Amino acid sequence: MNARIKALSVHLLTATGAVLSMLAMLAAVEGNWSMMFLWLVVALIVDGIDGPLARRYDVQKNWPTYDGVLMDLIVDYLTYVFIPAYALFKSGLLPGWTGWIAIIFIVYGSVIYFADTRMKTKDKSFAGFPACWNMVVLVLFATHPPQGVILAVVVLLTITMFTNLKFIHPVRTTRWYPVSLTVCMLWIVCAGWAAWTDFAEGSFAEWGLILTSLYLVFAGIAQQIVPEGIRRVR
Repeated sequence: MNARIKALSVHLLTATGAVLSMLAMLAAVEGNWSMMFLWLVVALIVDGIDGPLARRYDVQKNWPTYDGVLMDLIVDYLTYVFIPAYALFKSGLLPGWTGWIAIIFIVYGSVIYFADTRMKTKDKSFAGFPACWNMVVLVLFATHPPQGVILAVVVLLTITMFTNLKFIHPVRTTRWYPVSLTVCMLWIVCAGWAAWTDFAEGSFAEWGLILTSLYLVFAGIAQQIVPEGIRRVR
Protein backbone atom coordinates (compact mmCIF):
# COMPACT_ATOMS: atom_id res chain seq x y z
CA MET A 1 0.00 0.00 0.00
CA ASN A 2 1.59 3.27 -1.11
CA ALA A 3 1.72 6.45 0.95
CA ARG A 4 -1.20 8.13 -0.83
CA ILE A 5 -3.56 5.23 -0.22
CA LYS A 6 -2.52 5.11 3.43
CA ALA A 7 -3.16 8.83 3.77
CA LEU A 8 -6.59 8.49 2.14
CA SER A 9 -7.40 5.60 4.47
CA VAL A 10 -6.72 7.84 7.47
CA HIS A 11 -9.12 10.47 6.11
CA LEU A 12 -11.76 7.80 5.62
CA LEU A 13 -11.20 6.56 9.16
CA THR A 14 -11.75 10.08 10.50
CA ALA A 15 -14.94 10.34 8.45
CA THR A 16 -16.40 7.26 10.17
CA GLY A 17 -16.85 9.52 13.19
CA ALA A 18 -19.79 11.12 11.35
CA VAL A 19 -21.48 7.73 11.07
CA LEU A 20 -20.79 6.98 14.73
CA SER A 21 -22.24 10.36 15.71
CA MET A 22 -25.42 9.59 13.77
CA LEU A 23 -25.75 6.20 15.48
CA ALA A 24 -25.24 7.90 18.84
CA MET A 25 -27.84 10.54 18.00
CA LEU A 26 -30.41 7.93 16.96
CA ALA A 27 -29.88 6.15 20.27
CA ALA A 28 -30.20 9.46 22.13
CA VAL A 29 -33.48 10.33 20.43
CA GLU A 30 -34.84 7.00 21.66
CA GLY A 31 -33.57 7.72 25.17
CA ASN A 32 -31.16 4.80 25.00
CA TRP A 33 -28.37 6.61 26.83
CA SER A 34 -26.20 3.54 27.36
CA MET A 35 -26.07 2.77 23.65
CA MET A 36 -25.52 6.44 22.86
CA PHE A 37 -22.47 6.54 25.13
CA LEU A 38 -21.14 3.27 23.74
CA TRP A 39 -21.13 4.80 20.26
CA LEU A 40 -19.49 7.94 21.63
CA VAL A 41 -16.78 5.85 23.31
CA VAL A 42 -16.08 4.14 19.98
CA ALA A 43 -15.92 7.57 18.35
CA LEU A 44 -13.48 8.70 21.05
CA ILE A 45 -11.23 5.71 20.30
CA VAL A 46 -11.29 6.53 16.59
CA ASP A 47 -10.43 10.14 17.39
CA GLY A 48 -7.48 8.98 19.48
CA ILE A 49 -6.16 6.75 16.70
CA ASP A 50 -6.58 8.86 13.58
CA GLY A 51 -4.35 11.73 14.76
CA PRO A 52 -1.18 9.66 15.23
CA LEU A 53 -1.91 7.86 11.94
CA ALA A 54 -2.38 11.19 10.14
CA ARG A 55 1.02 12.37 11.35
CA ARG A 56 2.67 9.04 10.59
CA TYR A 57 1.44 8.97 7.00
CA ASP A 58 1.71 12.75 6.52
CA VAL A 59 -1.80 13.18 5.17
CA GLN A 60 -1.30 16.88 4.43
CA LYS A 61 1.42 15.96 1.94
CA ASN A 62 0.19 12.62 0.62
CA TRP A 63 -3.53 13.44 0.31
CA PRO A 64 -3.96 17.22 0.61
CA THR A 65 -7.32 17.24 -1.22
CA TYR A 66 -9.12 16.61 2.05
CA ASP A 67 -8.62 18.82 5.09
CA GLY A 68 -8.26 16.31 7.91
CA VAL A 69 -8.17 18.98 10.58
CA LEU A 70 -11.47 20.47 9.42
CA MET A 71 -13.04 17.03 9.13
CA ASP A 72 -11.88 16.20 12.64
CA LEU A 73 -13.34 19.42 14.06
CA ILE A 74 -16.73 18.77 12.43
CA VAL A 75 -16.89 15.26 13.86
CA ASP A 76 -15.60 16.41 17.24
CA TYR A 77 -18.28 19.07 17.56
CA LEU A 78 -20.94 16.44 16.98
CA THR A 79 -19.51 13.77 19.27
CA TYR A 80 -17.85 15.95 21.92
CA VAL A 81 -20.41 18.73 22.18
CA PHE A 82 -23.74 18.55 20.38
CA ILE A 83 -24.89 15.02 21.24
CA PRO A 84 -23.71 15.09 24.90
CA ALA A 85 -25.45 18.45 25.38
CA TYR A 86 -28.66 16.99 23.99
CA ALA A 87 -28.36 14.01 26.33
CA LEU A 88 -27.79 16.20 29.36
CA PHE A 89 -30.87 18.27 28.50
CA LYS A 90 -33.26 15.42 27.63
CA SER A 91 -32.18 12.94 30.30
CA GLY A 92 -33.65 14.98 33.14
CA LEU A 93 -30.36 15.43 34.98
CA LEU A 94 -30.87 19.18 34.60
CA PRO A 95 -34.59 19.92 34.40
CA GLY A 96 -36.20 23.24 33.59
CA TRP A 97 -34.16 26.43 33.37
CA THR A 98 -30.98 24.70 34.52
CA GLY A 99 -31.04 22.51 31.43
CA TRP A 100 -31.42 25.52 29.16
CA ILE A 101 -28.49 27.28 30.80
CA ALA A 102 -26.35 24.17 30.46
CA ILE A 103 -26.98 23.53 26.77
CA ILE A 104 -26.51 27.20 25.87
CA PHE A 105 -23.22 27.36 27.75
CA ILE A 106 -22.03 24.10 26.22
CA VAL A 107 -22.91 24.59 22.55
CA TYR A 108 -22.22 28.32 22.38
CA GLY A 109 -18.98 28.30 24.33
CA SER A 110 -17.68 25.23 22.51
CA VAL A 111 -18.22 26.52 18.99
CA ILE A 112 -16.27 29.65 19.88
CA TYR A 113 -13.52 27.55 21.46
CA PHE A 114 -13.26 25.26 18.42
CA ALA A 115 -12.72 28.30 16.21
CA ASP A 116 -9.97 29.72 18.44
CA THR A 117 -6.60 29.41 16.72
CA ARG A 118 -4.87 29.61 20.12
CA MET A 119 -6.43 26.45 21.55
CA LYS A 120 -3.16 24.48 21.38
CA THR A 121 -0.10 25.25 23.52
CA LYS A 122 3.54 24.78 22.52
CA ASP A 123 3.67 21.35 24.16
CA LYS A 124 0.56 20.21 22.24
CA SER A 125 -1.71 20.56 25.26
CA PHE A 126 -4.91 22.60 25.25
CA ALA A 127 -5.23 26.19 26.43
CA GLY A 128 -8.48 26.00 28.36
CA PHE A 129 -10.90 23.12 28.76
CA PRO A 130 -11.01 21.39 25.34
CA ALA A 131 -14.81 20.96 25.25
CA CYS A 132 -14.69 17.22 25.97
CA TRP A 133 -18.33 17.24 27.04
CA ASN A 134 -18.75 13.62 25.92
CA MET A 135 -16.44 12.62 28.77
CA VAL A 136 -17.92 15.05 31.29
CA VAL A 137 -21.54 14.11 30.64
CA LEU A 138 -20.75 10.40 30.74
CA VAL A 139 -19.21 10.83 34.20
CA LEU A 140 -22.27 12.80 35.30
CA PHE A 141 -24.53 9.98 34.11
CA ALA A 142 -22.42 7.47 36.01
CA THR A 143 -22.22 9.41 39.29
CA HIS A 144 -25.56 11.29 39.39
CA PRO A 145 -24.40 14.27 41.48
CA PRO A 146 -26.95 16.85 42.70
CA GLN A 147 -28.44 19.24 40.17
CA GLY A 148 -26.50 22.21 41.57
CA VAL A 149 -23.21 20.36 41.24
CA ILE A 150 -23.93 19.44 37.62
CA LEU A 151 -24.78 23.04 36.71
CA ALA A 152 -21.69 24.33 38.52
CA VAL A 153 -19.46 21.85 36.67
CA VAL A 154 -20.88 22.93 33.30
CA VAL A 155 -20.53 26.65 34.01
CA LEU A 156 -17.02 26.40 35.51
CA LEU A 157 -15.66 24.20 32.71
CA THR A 158 -17.14 26.53 30.10
CA ILE A 159 -15.43 29.49 31.77
CA THR A 160 -12.10 27.65 31.82
CA MET A 161 -12.27 27.32 28.03
CA PHE A 162 -11.32 30.98 27.85
CA THR A 163 -8.47 30.96 30.35
CA ASN A 164 -4.79 30.01 30.13
CA LEU A 165 -5.29 26.94 32.29
CA LYS A 166 -3.65 23.99 30.58
CA PHE A 167 -5.35 20.67 29.90
CA ILE A 168 -3.26 17.78 28.64
CA HIS A 169 -3.75 15.95 25.38
CA PRO A 170 -3.23 12.31 26.47
CA VAL A 171 -1.83 11.33 23.06
CA ARG A 172 0.29 14.40 22.25
CA THR A 173 1.45 16.05 25.49
CA THR A 174 4.93 14.60 25.99
CA ARG A 175 5.33 15.42 29.68
CA TRP A 176 4.02 12.55 31.83
CA TYR A 177 3.00 10.87 28.57
CA PRO A 178 3.15 7.23 29.77
CA VAL A 179 1.02 8.00 32.82
CA SER A 180 -1.43 10.18 30.90
CA LEU A 181 -1.94 7.61 28.14
CA THR A 182 -2.43 4.83 30.68
CA VAL A 183 -4.96 6.88 32.63
CA CYS A 184 -6.81 7.76 29.43
CA MET A 185 -7.02 4.09 28.46
CA LEU A 186 -8.31 3.23 31.93
CA TRP A 187 -10.93 5.98 31.55
CA ILE A 188 -12.08 4.45 28.26
CA VAL A 189 -12.35 0.99 29.85
CA CYS A 190 -14.36 2.35 32.78
CA ALA A 191 -16.55 4.43 30.47
CA GLY A 192 -17.28 1.48 28.21
CA TRP A 193 -18.11 -0.75 31.17
CA ALA A 194 -20.32 1.88 32.80
CA ALA A 195 -22.31 2.34 29.59
CA TRP A 196 -22.45 -1.42 28.92
CA THR A 197 -23.92 -2.06 32.39
CA ASP A 198 -26.40 0.80 32.00
CA PHE A 199 -24.61 2.87 34.64
CA ALA A 200 -25.30 0.37 37.42
CA GLU A 201 -24.72 1.79 40.89
CA GLY A 202 -21.77 0.47 42.88
CA SER A 203 -19.80 -0.55 39.81
CA PHE A 204 -16.01 -0.29 39.93
CA ALA A 205 -16.33 1.90 36.86
CA GLU A 206 -17.89 4.71 38.89
CA TRP A 207 -14.82 5.28 41.07
CA GLY A 208 -12.55 4.53 38.15
CA LEU A 209 -14.18 7.31 36.14
CA ILE A 210 -13.94 9.75 39.03
CA LEU A 211 -10.25 9.11 39.70
CA THR A 212 -9.14 9.06 36.07
CA SER A 213 -11.21 12.16 35.27
CA LEU A 214 -9.61 14.07 38.14
CA TYR A 215 -6.18 13.28 36.71
CA LEU A 216 -7.15 14.28 33.17
CA VAL A 217 -8.65 17.56 34.40
CA PHE A 218 -5.86 18.62 36.75
CA ALA A 219 -2.68 17.10 35.23
CA GLY A 220 -2.13 20.05 32.90
CA ILE A 221 -2.70 22.58 35.66
CA ALA A 222 -0.25 20.64 37.85
CA GLN A 223 2.31 20.86 35.05
CA GLN A 224 1.89 24.62 35.03
CA ILE A 225 2.48 24.77 38.78
CA VAL A 226 5.40 22.32 38.91
CA PRO A 227 8.21 23.41 36.55
CA GLU A 228 9.50 20.72 34.21
CA GLY A 229 12.76 19.14 35.28
CA ILE A 230 12.45 20.18 38.93
CA ARG A 231 14.69 18.21 41.28
CA ARG A 232 14.46 17.59 44.97
CA VAL A 233 17.17 19.27 47.05
CA ARG A 234 18.80 17.04 49.65
